[in-house]
Amino acid sequence: MDILLELCDTFFFDYLYSAVLPAQPAPYLLQNGFGNSTIEALKVASSWQHTPSSKYLSWTPRDAAWMSQLPRDNAYRQFFSLFLIMWLLGALLYFIVATLSYIFIFDKTTFKHPKFLQNQVRMEISQAVNSMPYMSALTAPFFLAEVRGYSKLYDAPSEAPFPWYNLLQFPLFLLFTDCFVYFIHRSLHHPSVYKTLHKPHHKWIMPTPFAAIAFHPVDGWAQSIPYHVFPFIFPLQKFAYLALFLFIQVWTVFIHDGEYVANSPIINGAACHTMHHLYFNYNYGQYTTLWDRLGGSYRKPNEELFSRESKMGKKEWERQVKEMEEKVKEVEGEDDRSYAPVGKEKKMK
Repeated sequence: MDILLELCDTFFFDYLYSAVLPAQPAPYLLQNGFGNSTIEALKVASSWQHTPSSKYLSWTPRDAAWMSQLPRDNAYRQFFSLFLIMWLLGALLYFIVATLSYIFIFDKTTFKHPKFLQNQVRMEISQAVNSMPYMSALTAPFFLAEVRGYSKLYDAPSEAPFPWYNLLQFPLFLLFTDCFVYFIHRSLHHPSVYKTLHKPHHKWIMPTPFAAIAFHPVDGWAQSIPYHVFPFIFPLQKFAYLALFLFIQVWTVFIHDGEYVANSPIINGAACHTMHHLYFNYNYGQYTTLWDRLGGSYRKPNEELFSRESKMGKKEWERQVKEMEEKVKEVEGEDDRSYAPVGKEKKMK
């Protein structure tokens, strides 16, 4: 995350902090020949020295980098900057990926499903947007610890524990996070916390791509913990870290897109995740079905989901609705969702 922070510092945050908290050169520097060069005086007085975040990608600081009372290495500044990066860039990424998925992949016939909610897309977006700043604030301490050097992130491939680790880190990351997301996700279905923390995400029986991060903020943060803990336990190359961060966002959208491509006994794709939203207590995994199989919570998706004619057919929907309503009574009690009128086509609102 230090690469992204350096980029944002260079082109945005240096100017923001220099405008909000402008620095003043110390009087003794002005008396010793720096009176005609405020920038030079500030550089001399500053305890911060520019160190590129990566040998492969870096940006030369502008004068604004020395013109704030809060230097770049100030922990409070770093925390606030990382919070804004996570919030604003995360929101941008969410809207780009979810919108593209919604336009080009999501099956709009889902609007006619009996369990599609009134104004659902609007509500999914609203919940996601409302949760983003809180999730970002909870996540920023992990990023702060990373940029301050407490993680095992490395820059050059030669810094890896051994040469093949540069490839091994990818499956290792996926296996580690898949395992711990499974246990965290399953624990969020415990009756003591489900209705408060996880039910807001299960409001969407037939989710759209915009439901990807439509969570209670503590729920969303809890399920992201394994991603942020990994580089404090295992070495991870910096650019691999950014690539995996992007992959997670895209994958989270794709398992909510309703396009059931992966009819695989291994991959926990959109079909498996639809089973989770419909029937609650199955398929907690993120990427694979491994931990659901080991934990006895795997449910094979209905074969009808992989046929365009049958997946949105009346017979399949009636079967889904009947079992789903039984599960709702078992897990939640009374169903307090507000469904759109049956038989009317819903539009994005």
